[in-house]
Amino acid sequence: MKILIVDSELLPARRMAGFFVNKGFICEHATDYNAASRKIDAYLYDIVILDTDINNGRGIQLITQITNKDAGTGIIVSTMRQSLPEKLECFELGADDYLVKPPVIEELYARVKALYRRRVFRGAKHIRFDDFAIDTQQKKLTYHNREIELTPKEYQLLAYFVANRNKVLNKLAIAEYIWGDHADQIDSFDAVYVHLTNLRKKLNRGKGHDYIKTIYGTGYKFVVN
Repeated sequence: MKILIVDSELLPARRMAGFFVNKGFICEHATDYNAASRKIDAYLYDIVILDTDINNGRGIQLITQITNKDAGTGIIVSTMRQSLPEKLECFELGADDYLVKPPVIEELYARVKALYRRRVFRGAKHIRFDDFAIDTQQKKLTYHNREIELTPKEYQLLAYFVANRNKVLNKLAIAEYIWGDHADQIDSFDAVYVHLTNLRKKLNRGKGHDYIKTIYGTGYKFVVN
């Protein structure tokens, strides 16, 4: 899962980002409106945790930018304000959740996971394809109830492909999803190939079917029979 935290309070935001990184998520941070807007334009995020108070309340404008860019991105507003009109406006613009700062990190984590399941996996705790099952809470893959060990990057790739099954994903989009801002620093896509190859092998050992199809000159597509 890829998260963007938009918050001008540097220390709390860093602590929050560290918490999510320790949970295995990719987490990025923007401290003001312009930085957040650039990131939203450049990258795709599963969840944006947004402080609408940034730049004297301009943060609320980012909700529209996010929803116009990708309707699949979940938005959790986290703000010091306890204004019912603003809360209603945020929901009207497309926010999914609204918390008063400072949020209890464990509660925020639970809300992030629940929102991710609703958005990406339509609320399912288990996703099945053929004889495979993905536990979206434990981040585990099983085949005939036997666990197939995946690295964190391989699980992220699998979740990304399954959520976008039958869609062609280009190599840059995959790299940005897995490495976030650091994707721009990758000299080649060798790292993408390595993780894709390893994931392919693990899936093929179970079913003997190549789920990840190469679309030459474009990217990859996850196809289930």
